[in-house]
Amino acid sequence: MGHAKTSYVCLPCRASYKQPYEAYEPHDKDRRRVCPRCAEPLIHVGSAFAAPPRRDIEAWRVLSVLLHAGVRFHKSCCGGPGYRPRTLREVRERMAHARRSGEPFAKALARYEVP
Repeated sequence: MGHAKTSYVCLPCRASYKQPYEAYEPHDKDRRRVCPRCAEPLIHVGSAFAAPPRRDIEAWRVLSVLLHAGVRFHKSCCGGPGYRPRTLREVRERMAHARRSGEPFAKALARYEVP
């Protein structure tokens, strides 16, 4: 049986890396994962993550907003991670809704439709 791998992202480099999941590496808990290009810390994004092309700057900005709000791409028992906005317009709509309603940003960003 192979080792489970999950995705890690470097936002400054706009790069994604698949690496073994730390739950399967008990001896390696303190290891800090760093980008091989710039040596910045990698962000754990989850196993259901699909990286946008490096040249798609808007998609990486959207991803940056999602990650800084605490939204990740983990698989659930019923499939993938659920809805995630893909454009800056969708992000702005959900952030405006969160400000108006007082809903946490992470929850508003993962909302399929804005009321």
